[in-house]
Amino acid sequence: MAKSKNPLMAPQQTRRRFVQTASALPLAAGVGGPAIAKTRAPNIVMIVVDDMRFDEFGAGGHPYIETPNIDRLGVEGATFTRAYHATPLCSPNRASILTGQYASRHGIIDNTARNRASHMLDLFAIDLQRTGYETAHIGKWHMGNDPSPRPGYDYWVSFEGQGRSINPVLYENGKLREAEGYMTDLLTDRALSFVKKNRKKPFFLYIGHKAVHPDITQNDDGSISSENSGFVPAPRHRGRYNGKTVARRPNHGFTPHDAEEKFVLAQAYDIKNSDEVKRAVGGMVEPDVAEDEIRRRAEMLLAVDEGLGALTETLSAQGLLDDTIIIFTSDNGYFYGEHGLTVERRLPYEEAVRMPLLVRYPVWAAPGARIDAFVSSVDFAPTALETANIPIPRHVQGKSFGPLLRGETKAIRPSTLVEYYSHEIPIPWTVAMDYRVVLKRNFKFIKWLRFETADELYDLNADPYEDNNLIDDPAYSDILAELRTDLRKLVIDSMAL
Repeated sequence: MAKSKNPLMAPQQTRRRFVQTASALPLAAGVGGPAIAKTRAPNIVMIVVDDMRFDEFGAGGHPYIETPNIDRLGVEGATFTRAYHATPLCSPNRASILTGQYASRHGIIDNTARNRASHMLDLFAIDLQRTGYETAHIGKWHMGNDPSPRPGYDYWVSFEGQGRSINPVLYENGKLREAEGYMTDLLTDRALSFVKKNRKKPFFLYIGHKAVHPDITQNDDGSISSENSGFVPAPRHRGRYNGKTVARRPNHGFTPHDAEEKFVLAQAYDIKNSDEVKRAVGGMVEPDVAEDEIRRRAEMLLAVDEGLGALTETLSAQGLLDDTIIIFTSDNGYFYGEHGLTVERRLPYEEAVRMPLLVRYPVWAAPGARIDAFVSSVDFAPTALETANIPIPRHVQGKSFGPLLRGETKAIRPSTLVEYYSHEIPIPWTVAMDYRVVLKRNFKFIKWLRFETADELYDLNADPYEDNNLIDDPAYSDILAELRTDLRKLVIDSMAL
């Protein structure tokens, strides 16, 4: 597909960018895996699943889901155990993934439809395209509901907003049209066609799955309809896990202890369960995440795993698999009722802010590597650019995790920042819940920006379920002071020009 002629593209043309030919770039020698002879820059495949928890795949600890192809990435590549979302929410975190910038810098701070702004982002695909890569975006965009092409992509397939799972309306070949089939399969088919093209250039393929996000249907008054909403697996997978159950984490449910330890969460819980909010959001508010909901999510992931398997098989058949870096991740987590949270993914607890991250690239990553260093979603863009040997532009705030893949032990960041900007629609219980989080070593400090005396501090080694708030414990006063200092610096750096 030709690049968009939208007049909003003009500002991109004035930006200073590095112009080189990717096929002519020298390649760095890998030290994490075997040395592999290369004749051109590697291909880059990035797969972003919607709302997938860090533990929501077989090798991640899920008790019954079968994800052999996702698991294979960890067996043949690297698994990151301390990767965190820069913002645990669809639109801002997707913008961070694709720009290498924090939300305070790129400006997509919530799920409000910022159509015009999202045409002007500093996407790393632009750098790849200008240096000789053929680029494709296939799937969810959601930084603005406008599904038309953004700059930096030669091939574009997307959909408005969240889309729908069965017979979705896709934007491709310059127009919207209904496509027959299951969304995940349709996106996979288009990805495979792109990979199979005869080309001399290296390629970048971004796949943004709708799965495992539920279908959402609104009533005429804007409230959420309980009909035609929910998690929709592919018909062939529906019912695969009937009768299966997940052992809930020890922090499941909202308890009097939570109310005492987590002041802001207690306020949100009261608002969420008020009659006013229940009327406003219809069938979305439930007292707990039902086992059937967790089963349907697992069944939705089966098509994602099958698609990944078809993709790796196609790459292998073309002799491209080991010449391709495959990055598999998600845009935010999801609560199964931990701390009493349901229909939620944006609050600062581990189930929401930790991400699954697996990377296969034998030039760098040794098989079965487990990487415990901090990584953020702002680090994807510089990693992709380093893979292609493209100089990292100044506007990129993240750091490449290439050195970690290559087995280097020095951390790329001693601490990491998570930020969130509240907005009123459509989740009224998160109004005024803006926060900043810093993680350093085994500690996590949560600063609620609109509440002066509601801070939280956790030792994740001793308390992985974030039950015991240490903020008032004098034994941790020095650590708290250190984390406050680090947080101030990280916030300043996130806004730096």
